[in-house]
Amino acid sequence: MRSEKEMMNLILSIASEDERILAVYMNGSRANKNAPKDLFQDYDIVYVVENTAPFVEEREWLDQFGKRLLMQEPAQHDEALGKNVNADRSYTYLMLFADGNRIDLHVETIASMRDEYGNDSLTIPLLDKRGILPDIPLASDRGYRMKKPTEAEFLTSCNEFWWCLQNVVKGIWRDELPYAKEMFDGVVRVPLNHMTSWWIQQNQNAPVATGKMGKYFKCFLPETLWEQYKHTYSGPSYEDFWRSLFIACDLFSTLARDVASQLTYPYNEEEEKHMLLYIRQVQSLSKEAMEIFKRTASEQE
Repeated sequence: MRSEKEMMNLILSIASEDERILAVYMNGSRANKNAPKDLFQDYDIVYVVENTAPFVEEREWLDQFGKRLLMQEPAQHDEALGKNVNADRSYTYLMLFADGNRIDLHVETIASMRDEYGNDSLTIPLLDKRGILPDIPLASDRGYRMKKPTEAEFLTSCNEFWWCLQNVVKGIWRDELPYAKEMFDGVVRVPLNHMTSWWIQQNQNAPVATGKMGKYFKCFLPETLWEQYKHTYSGPSYEDFWRSLFIACDLFSTLARDVASQLTYPYNEEEEKHMLLYIRQVQSLSKEAMEIFKRTASEQE
């Protein structure tokens, strides 16, 4: 596998020798000194050019980077799906090479660069032949650090978590596993991850970045909370699913109450109480059940 030094030398030498490439900059984890370094880090590279057409109309120039295992061109997929694509402004090649290295290469015009450059706080200029790259602050993860939620954001996240659980348990009762799983991991986990990130930030001395999709949670959570979080993921059995669901409820309640206390925000305990009652009721229902809650005599009148 080519080393980071070899890859960076290759990326810059190609740009230096090609007069059509005017500048080069890098985004992503390799621009983040706080990101863990490993062999799976890709190279998020941008080549700034006057005209993208020569770089899009033929692909031979990409062979300079090495033998490719696989390549994706997002614009091709978008175009095939009927979406608007402006390849005259920018174009992207996602390339996985035979030695395991990966380059996400974005080719963009000067006009595109002027709109985009520096918007990502993880941006490092690598080459500038004509002095076209504006001055920007030194790269850091400041744009990815957690901010404390507003009261509205906090309350909305709490409501979203508890409300959407009724869809999960409905799916379990109906034996609709794909629906129930997607509703839990694709919908309910979003406010759970928000709350986890907010709790981590409230318990740090300085702003931190918890990473895309919470990938750094393990680095910041105490062992007891990390163990709980891990077990919010379940296997295919419904027994395991129910267990992970209740663990998620316990974890969310713990984190949300603590965040609310630290920020002096209200926490809707009735919301939690009522949804837990509903969940336990659905869990106890037989498949032959005709109603979720039995009506009292007065309600039947």
